[in-house]
This record gives sequence, structure tokens and C-alpha cells, in this order.
Amino acid sequence: MSDTTSTTPAFDFHTREPFWQAEWKSRNSFSVPDVPPADRPKYYVLEMFPYPSGQLHVGHVRNYALGDVVARYKRAQGFSVLHPMGWDAFGLPAENAARERGVHPGKWTMENIATMRGTLQRLGFSLDWDREIATCQPEYYGQQQKLFLDMLAGGLVERRDSSVNWDPVDETVLANEQVVDGRGWRSGALIEKKTLSQWFLKISEFAEPLLASLKDLDRWPERVRTMQERWIGRSEGARVRFPLHNPPEGFDTDLDGIEVFTTRPDTLFGMSFVGIAADHPVALHVAKNNPEALAFIEECRRLGTSEEVIEAAEKRGFDTGLRVSNPLDPETSVPVWIANFVLMDYGTGAVFGCPCGDQRDLDFARKYGLPVPSVILPVGEDADSFEVGAKAVTGDATLYNSGFLDGLDTASAKKASIERLEGLGVGHSVVNWRLRDWGISRQRYWGCPIPVVHCPSCGAVPVPDDQLPVVLPEDVTFDRTGNPLDHHPTWKHVSCPNCGTAATRETDTFDTFVDSSWYFARFTSPHAANPTVPAAADGWLPVDQYIGGIEHAILHLLYARFFTRAMHETGHLGIDEPFAGLFTQGMVTHESYRDEKGWLYPEEVERRGEDVVRRDNGATVKVGRSEKMSKSKRNTVSPVAIIEKFGADTARWFVLSDSPPERDMEWTASGVAAAARFGQRVHRLVSSVAARDAVDAGHEAAGDDLRRVTHRTIAAVTEALEAFTPNVAVARLHELTSALADADRKNDTGLAAARREAATALTLLCAPMMPHLAEDLMALLEPEGALVVERAWPQAIPEWLAVQSVTIGVQVLGKLRGTIQMAPDAPKDEVLAAAKAEPNVARALEGKRLVKEIHVPNRIVNFVVAG
Repeated sequence: MSDTTSTTPAFDFHTREPFWQAEWKSRNSFSVPDVPPADRPKYYVLEMFPYPSGQLHVGHVRNYALGDVVARYKRAQGFSVLHPMGWDAFGLPAENAARERGVHPGKWTMENIATMRGTLQRLGFSLDWDREIATCQPEYYGQQQKLFLDMLAGGLVERRDSSVNWDPVDETVLANEQVVDGRGWRSGALIEKKTLSQWFLKISEFAEPLLASLKDLDRWPERVRTMQERWIGRSEGARVRFPLHNPPEGFDTDLDGIEVFTTRPDTLFGMSFVGIAADHPVALHVAKNNPEALAFIEECRRLGTSEEVIEAAEKRGFDTGLRVSNPLDPETSVPVWIANFVLMDYGTGAVFGCPCGDQRDLDFARKYGLPVPSVILPVGEDADSFEVGAKAVTGDATLYNSGFLDGLDTASAKKASIERLEGLGVGHSVVNWRLRDWGISRQRYWGCPIPVVHCPSCGAVPVPDDQLPVVLPEDVTFDRTGNPLDHHPTWKHVSCPNCGTAATRETDTFDTFVDSSWYFARFTSPHAANPTVPAAADGWLPVDQYIGGIEHAILHLLYARFFTRAMHETGHLGIDEPFAGLFTQGMVTHESYRDEKGWLYPEEVERRGEDVVRRDNGATVKVGRSEKMSKSKRNTVSPVAIIEKFGADTARWFVLSDSPPERDMEWTASGVAAAARFGQRVHRLVSSVAARDAVDAGHEAAGDDLRRVTHRTIAAVTEALEAFTPNVAVARLHELTSALADADRKNDTGLAAARREAATALTLLCAPMMPHLAEDLMALLEPEGALVVERAWPQAIPEWLAVQSVTIGVQVLGKLRGTIQMAPDAPKDEVLAAAKAEPNVARALEGKRLVKEIHVPNRIVNFVVAG
């Protein structure tokens, strides 16, 4: 009987997938208690929760399919599996929708959640929907407010003035990433630097443990750990004071010097300028009486403050006319420049430039005609003839032209220079951190209100616990610029909790990264009256497997690590690290299409021969490269369309099978169709086996080969899923399917038990990837048996894993003449005898004198002959 000619009905995914989803729901198949059961090991698998933008695309499907494979596999392995889902529901897109479409952000968000929830449920993911949370619901953000107040009481929160990017049209603060070419990304207005009172979480106080514990996260990608290490940015060096050299009359005496943190105090003899940030006090003092300096400062402020922008921008400067003395050589002085690449928020807001040892400093010095003293001598160069060219000196070197440092290597010179600075009282050794405190204030309506009341007498007063949650008002309007909470006629006006006098609420809301920095803990007891229930949180956490995009490698993961430590300090958690294992999946890509009117969705175009045209009018379409699916370019594919045409299991199988999960994969119609055909093939094969008469499950010699393939596949798929390589598991399942198809074509009753064993194994092994199909097939194989989700993972029997024979190549004078099958590690004399008896080899040896016999066990025999 052939699997390609069987008359077995096809798998009717239209009816069977909803049927099995209903069965799982009725049996609470994916529910677990708040406190993990003592009789089973726990496993917490979590995918980064989505922003409810309206529609899922297949990039989401890949993320959640990967997590579902882990959840289903671990459940079958006997673990109690927590696998929840929620929504990162606050954020600016909802406010933009309110302004552009006249719909309330809450209504827009909840409608999107309903749509996306429906799609996830149609995909059959093994999620505990009783634990669903949305960060925009008071039940969630009220507990977040409680966390904030506990952190405030614990000294982990501070309110202080901070320089921000201010959009004067939208009247709001913008993140660095929202400033494009010096303009607001939405309004297009020139950005201003503005000083506002902002709330900060003191993440910088945790820099040392956040860095040190990275080495223990051995189930995190090395790339992510390296990115976090660089972001935290520990550096050792010196803090050095450069006194102003002959300051002009009337210059502020409080500004008699400039402090610089440097990791290269050994190169002080090579400095040719000091650069200061546009907002440095010295720069601002100069600008009071210098319109050109003021204009340059304003230009710097429009540049933005992200490192990416600064790095890409042309390096420009303004000579203040001031000079500072070199603390190691007081008789020399260098000019002070306002430089657009120096940021006030990093270090001290000032740097000293040593052009010979830093490429940026060298480019700046060449541009403005500043001297380039050479003090770093590369290994192998002659001190009398070496000159700095277009490239700064890097790598191994010694100091020269540097007085008491001459001849020292870099490490020794650093130590010696710091000792001299400390002896002179002008500097000292210091450890510096790149990590800055986390500014969490946002001038937005659609966010979690910061639970503080501002009283003219008492100052900033925490909202009492019994007045939580501070709930957003629903009756807001978006017909004015700025934060609607500032414009609301009543919401912000309250009495001071301390003295009872008239006061106002804080109208800033939390950065939405706060919402996602603790949701993994809330999932353990999502409806509790406190942020966490210790027995539940400490029982389930840390998350055993966290899955999400590499784009969150720094901020989200770093903030979550900080929040976990802060919650530990305030008594809400008993752990310090939230995620024991992390996997960053690749993106799903697709071609982009556009015509003269703009971008087109894939379903709006079709291929006609070599051309791609619009479906509606046949107009030619320009095809772009395959790239990350993006709503802006409309190169997204809706999983709903795939589900309706091919079924959920097909969508799941395709995103898991094409490539290693950490790599990008391209979504193709042909690939989806191939996945659908495979699913139907498996259905036909297993249905064919199930339809045969029941047989004794005992061992029959005729099925040995198939049994070996079956048990090797069980071992290989298990190993692949443990290694987080579902694509390898898919490949092995293709092989088992082919072996079962071969056995199915042989209408041999002697193969019956082996066929049924193979069909059962194939069904169970496919279940993490194609769970609906697996349930349907198991119901055919064992009509009265348990559901697949209730069954244990199949176990490979060791005796069927052993290699029965090996293929050995037989050469004569190095040329392959034939092959022989032998038992593994067969004795040499038996192998040689069999090799000589092989007909082609025997003919090649005939009449020849045997000079040498070469035997490589289990691999090769080579006969060296003469004559």
C-alpha cells in the first residue's frame, strides 16, 4: 500500500483543529497551580509578550511556536509547565491612533488584544489563558505602582532635574531614538534641549552585580552577554582636574578647572585639546557673552544624544578661547573646545584629546589644525623617525616623549601616571561606569500613572497604599498637543495625603519598559492582591526558557534584571536573576513590493511568468529585497490567511523547519505549500497503519530495520529539542516518515508491529510541532486512549540504537573498488578476508603481488600491490 495512492481522507484541519482546541480547553490541559506541585519538577517557558498593534504576523508565529515546542516537550517529559501570555499594552501608538482616528486608546488597545488573542488561540498554543494580563489594566498597573512606592521608600528612586529632548510642537519629551536629524520623528519640529524634573530608578547602583553575574548566565547567548557588558561599561582609569590657564577677567571663579575621566592617563603628555559637552558649565558660561558659542551649542542640542547619532555625525567643534594646563606638565597648556561628540551625561562631560592614540581625536585635530604630539611608539618603530599618519596608534606600544613615563608599556605607564597625579593632588584612580540611572518619566497619557502627589508645602508625597491604584481617567481628549493629563479639568487636582491642602497629581506616566520589567513575576500569581505571592514567585522563577528578539538584548533584559534585584531588596522576590535560559530567535523575512502609489501587501500582488504584478489591474510592481517583516513596508504575512488555507499546524511546521531558529528565515509560498503536503502525507501514512487489523505488538524479525530507524529517530529528536534545534528534529522526522512509507508499501504482515510502533512514535514526536494532527492520529491509533497532551514522551530503547553494521570502503592502490558490510569493530583478519572476497576487489588483485594491507577500523581497507 502506498502513502501516495491511499484513499484515506485528508486531514480536515478546518474542523479538527478547533475540535482539539476545545478538548484542551475543556480539560484545562495547560493550567497549573500558582505554587508548583511538589511531586513534579517545574518548568517556566515564556516568550516576550507582544504589543497589541492589531494583527500578528508570521514573525510572531515563529517566536511563539518555538516556545510552544519547548512547553509541549517539557510537559511530555513530566514537568509541570507554566506557559502564560499577556500584552505589553501601554505605549505611544495607542495615543497616535486616538489623535488620528478619534478612538480612545483603551478601546483601540482592547480591540487589538481581542483580535490577536483569537489568532494565538487558532494556532493552538499551549497557553494558560487564565493567567492572561494586559499592562493597561488597573489590576496590573496598580501593583506596579505599589512596587514603585516600595522602591521609593527603599531609596531606589530619585527625582532630579535632567536634560531631555523636547518637542515644542507635540509638547513632549522624546527618547533619543525618536529624534531624527534633529527633529521630532512625528511632528518634524526642531528638537530643543530642556531641563525638567524627572523620576529616576537607581540602576547605576547595581552596575557591579549586574556585570558580575553575567558570567553565571551560561544559558544566554554570548552575543547578548557581551552587549550587556559593553552597555554597563566598566572602565578603570583616573579622574583628572585640568586647571584653567590664565582665565580671562570676570570669568566665574567657581569654574576654575575642568574635570575629566580618562582610561588613558598615560597619554597626558600627548594631549592637544580638551573637549567639553555643549551643556557643560564652562560652555554655558562662555556662551553668555559669545553669540557664536551659543549658536553652536544650540546646533549641538538639535543633534540628539544617542550614541548612534553622535557616532554617525560629522565631528565639529567651537574654540572657546580658554586654555587649560596639563597637570603633568603645568608649563604647557591646550585649548578648550566645545565638541559635538562629547555628552554631558557620560563621565564628567569632558574629555582630553590625545590624537596620536585615538582616531576620533586624530580626525578632530587634523580638521582644526591642532597639534598631534606623538607619545605612543608602536613595537618595532624607531623613536627618532616614527610619525603619526592617517591612523592613530593602536595595539602593543611603549610610551616616549613623555618624561618619567618613557620606555614603559601601557599598563605600567597607567599605574605610574595615576601615582604621580595622586601625589600632585590633581587626580586619583577611579572606576567609571557607562550605565546611567534609568529615567522613567514620560509625558504621555497612555501609560501607568506615577503614584505621587505634589504638594506646595510637603513636596512630592507618595500616594498611600489604600488609594491605589491611581487609575487613568477615561474622559480625556486629544484635540490639543501635549499630555492630556495636564489638560484634564479634575483628575490631577487632589488633596495632599499628608496635610490635606490642595495639591496636584504627577501627570507624567511610566516609561513602558517599566511595564515589561516585571511581568514575568506577575504571571506567577496574576490576580493576587499584592505584586507577587512569594511562594508562587519563588516557586516558578526564574524563567527556565525565555524567548524573544535580539533587539531587546540590552534595554529590556537589563531593566528586567535590575527590577528583579530591586524587587528582591523590597521583599517581593527571593531571586536576583529573572531568566535562567535565553534564546534570541531570528527574524522572518519577506520580499517587499511597491508601485507608484506606495508599498503593497503580498496578497495584493501575484507572479505572472517572470513578472510581479498587482492582482487587481495587472500593473507592474517593483520587487524589493527580502527583509524583516515590517508594517511600514507592508511585507507582512498574516497567519490568519495561512490558517484558513493550510491550517495552523502547517504554519507552525514551516516556521520551525526551514532553518536554525537563531537565523533569519524567508517566508515563501512554496515553503508553506511543502509543509502542508508533508502534514497530509503523515496523516495518510499513520491513518493507513491504524486502519490495518490489530496485531500482536511483539517483536518480529522482519521489522528490525524499521525499529532501528524508529528508536534512532526518538533519540535524535529528543536530542534536537534539548539543544533547541527544532529544524534538526524536523529533518529526522522526515526520515522516519520516509522509512514508514517504505514499510507501508510492503503489504507484509511481518512488519505490522514495527509499522504501528513507528506510526505511534511519529505521532508523538510530531506533537510539539503539529499538535492538532498528532491528536487526530493518536485517536485513530488508539481510539480509547489518552490525549497526546496527557502522554509521556517516547523513550528510545538502547538495544535498537546500537549500530548493526558498518560500510567499509575497499581500495586497491588508493582507488575504490568496492564496499563490504561488517559488524562494528570486526577483527582485522575477518575484514581483510571479506575485502579480498569482494568480486570487484578480487578481479583487481588477480595476478598482482600484495605488498601491503592497510586497515582503518570501521572505515577503509587499502591493498598496495605490485606487478
